[in-house]
Amino acid sequence: MSSRKALDFMARHGMRADIDPAEYAERMRQDMERGLRGEKSSMPMIPTYIKSDGCIPKGVPAAVIDAGGTNFRSGLVTFTDAGYELADVTKRKMPGTDRSATWEEFISFAADSIQPLMDRTDLIGFCFSYNADITPEIDGLVKRIDKEVVITGSSGQLVGASLTAELERRGIMGKRVFILNDTVAALLGSSCTLDKSAYSAFIGQISGTGTNTCCALPYKRIVKLGRDENESILVNLESGLYDGIPQGDFDIVLDCESHNPGEKIMEKLTAGVYLGELGRLMLRAAADEGLLSAGSAALVRALGKIDASVIDAWASGERLDLAADNADDADFAQTMSLELFRRSARCMCANLAGIMLLTGAGDDAARPVCVCAEGSLVDRSRHFRPMLEALLSEYAEGRLGKHAVLRVSRETTLPGSAAAALLNR
Repeated sequence: MSSRKALDFMARHGMRADIDPAEYAERMRQDMERGLRGEKSSMPMIPTYIKSDGCIPKGVPAAVIDAGGTNFRSGLVTFTDAGYELADVTKRKMPGTDRSATWEEFISFAADSIQPLMDRTDLIGFCFSYNADITPEIDGLVKRIDKEVVITGSSGQLVGASLTAELERRGIMGKRVFILNDTVAALLGSSCTLDKSAYSAFIGQISGTGTNTCCALPYKRIVKLGRDENESILVNLESGLYDGIPQGDFDIVLDCESHNPGEKIMEKLTAGVYLGELGRLMLRAAADEGLLSAGSAALVRALGKIDASVIDAWASGERLDLAADNADDADFAQTMSLELFRRSARCMCANLAGIMLLTGAGDDAARPVCVCAEGSLVDRSRHFRPMLEALLSEYAEGRLGKHAVLRVSRETTLPGSAAAALLNR
């Protein structure tokens, strides 16, 4: 009874997991095509100029940097017959987290991190997980640094050029920097040790704090570049920006209260950083509508910030005493949490199936598309990954004839950054 009450409540507010992944796969494919032509599109289809084909040379080291939302890592990666080796890995807090930093301070910090490695390599793969346009030289022109990181004077700066200039100022010459984002790094880092002949294509997927995907396309498909060439490069979809999936009442509230209202609509429907807040907003509204007991309503109104791990626990029937003082209200919270994961998984299924429609890959079950996935949601949630895999089977394969396997990895940014440098040197 409480499950039905929760689903009816979500339906009234437009929060049910009722999008058809096969239908929205085609809608997203059309949006991707517009992005490739340079027309108005919510997915900009950003060319990275990074190729993923070819054999990574063995025994050739590359310095790597991973500038993430919290941590800054660096090290040296060398590919071997057995896979790859990491050496001299350091991990520190990202500049601009505890206090604001200037662009010059950030670049000096980055140079400090790799300077001890510069006598062993001329190549630097730099995973820069912030908003930047990639140039044909595989540099990154910064548009915005966010994720609660404050680095002043960053807008309009070239990441790679700034770093090489700082190294040259220190007397370190002849180095080349390759800029990529975490989604591209996930694809390269996961696929670099696989038998690529076993798959028809690769897709990079981030499902964690944020949401994004990438894939390989020939230059001639990226109409806005005006290059009629068959060579393929990786394209960053920025699919978290997709705005074609209907928002529910609480999605709109969350969006209005966010630091970037009107942006990253699909990310706000799907990503781990938002699922906790959506759950809290819905339970407070259910309490206000008299759907919960007085005791449960008091618990819900006292809830502070919660994250996706709490929603995952509730979906598993755990920690429900945080939001309910009776079995019926606990069932309400559990049903609501499961539905949030179903909706997130349906959106991602549509995204992945749309990429397969765009690329034409995945028709042969013997050579499926390999989805190289990383992130807390796909890796740690007990519900998201099995839901997504079931949906890919039902909709991508069953409805669209597209075959895919999900390969979930961890810590792919460093080997992925090295692969980018070594494959594109």
